[in-house]
Amino acid sequence: MRQPWKPTGLGLVLAALMTAAAPAFAQGPAPGAGPAKAGLDVLEGAWKRSDGNYIILIREVGKTGELTASYFNPNPLPFAKAQATQGGGTVRAAFELQAGGYGGSTYTLRYDPASDRLVGEYFQAVAKQTFEVAFSRQRTEGKLR
Repeated sequence: MRQPWKPTGLGLVLAALMTAAAPAFAQGPAPGAGPAKAGLDVLEGAWKRSDGNYIILIREVGKTGELTASYFNPNPLPFAKAQATQGGGTVRAAFELQAGGYGGSTYTLRYDPASDRLVGEYFQAVAKQTFEVAFSRQRTEGKLR
């Protein structure tokens, strides 16, 4: 059963990340980004989840779809797996977290070119619950590492 995501006490810590990173993360689409960008490269950039300050930062998309990416909650966590695929006109991204107590939690997302968002599901492995989620592209100034 899908339930809306309800952030817990981490909200304050995540807000601190966003405040500290305010020059790097700003609301709105990145210049030149959006539906006109072709292929898996459309995934590159910073994506903020609509219900909190959870960030997926995709630095690079490899030739076979492997993603160089990090998760911020609020500090960067590595993804155990991060892979993009494209088929039937749909760009998809899948991420698995093992670090920081996530124990196999996953994001299964697809790129929506009309809204320039990543939409899909978050499976919270510890609680064994699935939530519908959406990420909006964040404008970045300079490179984030």
